This record gives sequence, C-alpha cells and structure tokens, in this order.
Amino acid sequence: MTTIHRLLATALALVATAAGADTWPSRPITFIVPTAPAGSTDIMARMVADPLQRALGQPIVVDNRPGASGNIGTEAVARAAPDGYTLLMQYSGYHVGNPALFPQIKWSPTKDFLPVAMVMRAPHVVAVSGKVPAGSMKELIAYGRKKEGGLFYASAGNGSIQHIAGELLARQSKQPMTHVPYKGSGPAINDLIAGNVDMFITTPPSVIGHIASGRMKALAYTGSKRHPSMPDVPTSAEAGLPGYEVESWFAVFAPAKTPPEVVAKLSAEIRKIVESESFRRKVDEQGAFATYMDSAALGRFVEQELASWSKVIRAADIKPA
Repeated sequence: MTTIHRLLATALALVATAAGADTWPSRPITFIVPTAPAGSTDIMARMVADPLQRALGQPIVVDNRPGASGNIGTEAVARAAPDGYTLLMQYSGYHVGNPALFPQIKWSPTKDFLPVAMVMRAPHVVAVSGKVPAGSMKELIAYGRKKEGGLFYASAGNGSIQHIAGELLARQSKQPMTHVPYKGSGPAINDLIAGNVDMFITTPPSVIGHIASGRMKALAYTGSKRHPSMPDVPTSAEAGLPGYEVESWFAVFAPAKTPPEVVAKLSAEIRKIVESESFRRKVDEQGAFATYMDSAALGRFVEQELASWSKVIRAADIKPA
C-alpha cells in the first residue's frame, strides 16, 4: 500500500468514526450491572437509565450480570465493542478493590475502560437483622462475643468493600466475625431479613426501606456526619468506633476506545440528571449523596482510589476467599 493509500484509508476511518459518533445513539443501549438486582448498584443504574433514555431518545436496558465478585459483568463491558452501546454502572469496591484482591483478573480499571461520570457517593450503614437482640454497636459487639461462632456478616462477594468493611470492623472491635459472601446485595439482604446472617455493612439505598419497616436496624453510619434521611443513626465515632469510615461511589464507564464525542455527550447528559432536583432528592432519600464528576476528574479520582484501597487491603491482610 502506498503512502497516499494509507493516508486515504486513515482519513476514511476517521470520517467513519466521526459519522458514527454524530449519529449516536441510533439503537438501544445496554447498562451492564455487575451485581444482582435490588442492590445499590442496580438501583443507581435504573435511577440514571430512566431519565437518560428520555434524553437520548433510545431505550436503555439494565442487564444484571452478577458473580465472581463483580468480575463477570465488569469483564463483559471491558470486552464489548467500544461503540457507546454497552456501558458499565460500576461499584467502587469492584473497580478499585478487585485489582488488589484478584491479581489474575482479566480486566484493567484504567486500560480497559474510559471514565464517563460519577453519579453517587455513599458512606455505609451498619445494618443488622431485626432479629438480632442489639440496639447499638456496643450491644452488638457484646452479643457477638457471647454468640457461638461470633457475628456472621454478609457481603456482596469476596473482596467487595462490604467484605473489607467487615474485616476492618472485626479488627477494630476485636470481635470474632464470620464472612458470608453472596452474589450481590439482593441475596444478602434477603438472608439478613430472614435472620440467617447477623449484619450487613452496605450503602443505604439497598436497605433504607427495610430499616424504616423495622425488618433491619441501623446501628451506625460510616460517614463523618449523620445523614439527614437517618437523623437518629449515629456516626461510627458517636457509636464508639472513631476512625471507622467507609465510603463507596458509583460511576458510569465505557469500554476503552469509545469515541470521545460519545463519552462527552454521555457525561454531559448524566451531569444534567445528577444535578437535577428530582435526582438529588431521590438519592438523599436513599441515605447517600448525588455527586457528579466528569470524565477527567473521575479518571484522576480512580487513580487515587486504586492506590488508597490497595494500601488498606494490604494493611488489613484481606484475602478474596
């Protein structure tokens, strides 16, 4: 191929890419969620998908692909065509925790994805089954020390932030605990309500309704201050665990090499949603905080989080199984 032919081929490819970006979206979009239905990641995907599909004029299908601590769904997006029609609603525990926990994973949080936008940040809540005879963290720890096998705590999978949060709590409280991993928050919540496990340290959106109904009890909020939607729930420090702060975030990512015009359009539309009064009110009601970050800011934040959580995981000697 001559130099002229190569230049023409490159020019045509650029034109085709630009044309594709200009007409995007022309068909339905899939939001892959690497967790089971009913968890915070699933709730957030649906809260964003509904207004986003109206803004873009195309249906958005939420596709739950739980398993392997989020690696199944995450890898599916990493390997998807970079055309803007397959996106990832990601949970921070998977995106910045899994690389340190699972050295053999087949995806990279920085090489295989383009950050699109952050949508929510959420400190966790220490939720216990309504059947647990404890109304405070002090009473829970005392109960666990008397209970055979100690406290049984649920997580959305080995290596999830919920798993890490439980290990950190066990170390800080010097409390024996047994980790029970599930394929997402939904199954964990069902077993917590049934009393099959004692505790679930998770983001509020997936449990706040059950707390209000009395099927669960919230003993501590792992933020630096109380949340307006749960004014009676003490912070970790107020509950006797100073320094025990755990926060998750949720963000949209696209496969690497997705056209920048598509990423920019997505990010701009998501910003309108996240900064809207209706979205902020819904997130506030869920015990979390609507938080927008654009692609560049989210990319920098991911790098910081990767370094931070890697240190936490190593320091606590947390293993995936």
